Amino acid sequence: SQCNIGAQSLGICYGGIADNLPPATDVITLYTTNGIGKMRIFDPNQATLQALKGSNIEVIVGVVNNDLQGLATSLATANTWVQTNIIPYPDVKISYIAAGNEIKPSDPLAQYVGPAIQNLNNAITASNLQIKVSTVIDMSLLGNSSPPSAGSFSDSASSYINAIVSILVSTNAPLLANVYPYIAYTSDLNIKLDYALFTSPGVVVQDGNLGYQNLFDAILDSLYSALEKIGGADLTVIVTESGWPSDGDSGVAATIVNAGTYYKNLISHVKNGTPKKPGPLETYLFAMFDEDQKGPAEIEKHFGLFSPTKEPKYQLTFT
Repeated sequence: SQCNIGAQSLGICYGGIADNLPPATDVITLYTTNGIGKMRIFDPNQATLQALKGSNIEVIVGVVNNDLQGLATSLATANTWVQTNIIPYPDVKISYIAAGNEIKPSDPLAQYVGPAIQNLNNAITASNLQIKVSTVIDMSLLGNSSPPSAGSFSDSASSYINAIVSILVSTNAPLLANVYPYIAYTSDLNIKLDYALFTSPGVVVQDGNLGYQNLFDAILDSLYSALEKIGGADLTVIVTESGWPSDGDSGVAATIVNAGTYYKNLISHVKNGTPKKPGPLETYLFAMFDEDQKGPAEIEKHFGLFSPTKEPKYQLTFT
């Protein structure tokens, strides 16, 4: 419904690197009762896809990084992947396929990302499906990000991201990006906490006629600027992860209060987009649950919005 458009831009990542999470059917119920309309999963988990049948939840389905080489080098493998993981679920609303997560240009797998996207795209098209295929990048690909208008990709990332962007432009698919002000804040002593938590009382960075009151907008707009410089001005960016840990860095910034503030403000903020690109911004909070087997950093275990017993960690409204 039209009045609900803001809520529809919000999703939550459902990761499962844990040994104590509820069954997928319970998780789907938890999404539904909380009015969470979008989900990202990191692999085509069959139990999750089964549980999603008949729900109205839109889902981004991930391709695990180690599958990229096979998908890139064989159209038959890509067809099999689609036949196995997508075709059996016509009553699941699959919005995007994410071919790889945070592959770095220096990674041996980097050469396979573009061809994997193309082969999966061909397999999807051959099956008469309307699902866009993309990949998920992180912000380490940016060489310059300050001020946002000067955003550009690093020299080492440029051939990698150029190839991907040209494919996405030709297939009219969005770029998927993970945006973590927490990481920027904890790695740069010059950044103030309120700028990272959306609580700055006024403009912190003036960039031409655009004023930045929070770090999330500054990071994302520097990505938009970088994309403009390589022919990606018209690409839609979907934020496939953003979150803040509640523990695990000895109280530096990972606290329940800070994380709760971050999530609450992010939820209300993404309805309006950024100074450069106003309008609802499709964004996925990371993550649904604390995952006790994640690592190696301790903070990795503390990104959950819910505990494994389904108790909410924060007082948040997702609609």
